[in-house]
Amino acid sequence: MLVLNCSTKLLTLEKMLKSCFPESLKVYGAVMNINRGNPFQKEVVLDSWPDFKAVITRRQREAETDNLDHYSNAYAVFYKDVNAYRQLLEEHDVINWDQVFQIQGLQNELYDVSKAVANSKQLNVKLTSFKAVRFPPVSTLPDASFLKGPPPRLTYLSVTDADLLNRTWSRGGNEQCLRYLANLISCFPSVCVRDDKGNPVSWSITDQFSTICHGYTLPEHRRKGYSQLVALTLARKLQSRGFPSQGNVLDDNKASTNLLKRLQVEFLPCRFHRLILTPATFSGQPHL
Repeated sequence: MLVLNCSTKLLTLEKMLKSCFPESLKVYGAVMNINRGNPFQKEVVLDSWPDFKAVITRRQREAETDNLDHYSNAYAVFYKDVNAYRQLLEEHDVINWDQVFQIQGLQNELYDVSKAVANSKQLNVKLTSFKAVRFPPVSTLPDASFLKGPPPRLTYLSVTDADLLNRTWSRGGNEQCLRYLANLISCFPSVCVRDDKGNPVSWSITDQFSTICHGYTLPEHRRKGYSQLVALTLARKLQSRGFPSQGNVLDDNKASTNLLKRLQVEFLPCRFHRLILTPATFSGQPHL
């Protein structure tokens, strides 16, 4: 195991990962954030350097953690050799197996290898798989001609909006998610439409892997074109900063899939896999 701390080597790694798209997108997004101030306190672990075969991004060991917070206790994985990934998983002190955490990646063997190692340590593994997408270049402000009604007030989210996001997110509704969402809002780009009272009615945020997520419009404000406006504006904001504008969508989320098709996104050949791993000690927690 090697923890890559050198800023020059981290920039080199960023360039190397870019040549491995789309499978490296999650790790690439995390490394980009590390190289631009590291607001989420991440670090990079590799099997070797510079000819690495597996790379994992994880929370820095000195960062404050909550053992139930699988949102923040998150690892992104990319490998050129799946056996190198397995060996890295099995090495001492690469993964904190005593807390609830998640592993993300865009490679098919990720689940089977991670589950095999996790089972040997008596952890439960829950898999969710998504279609992975990338937005096309958005060089100008979105054309608002598709909007229905008066021009909306387009702005960004505030930490004070985190409670609303926590209540409306299918993965939310708990203390850990509330704290996580507040951190995302304070660290990364977001876009929202506010009503005439200043309340968010449609929004999307960016996560620790530079992925557009939690796109949501309040039911009473749907079919006005807000989701399309928000998604395109956030994609443009990310692209203007050099970040890939990537996203994920569940197979049965027909509304979001149709929206993404209208936006002419690229549906990637690989799928996004999110594993939530839970030690037996915490298996009875209600939100896991």
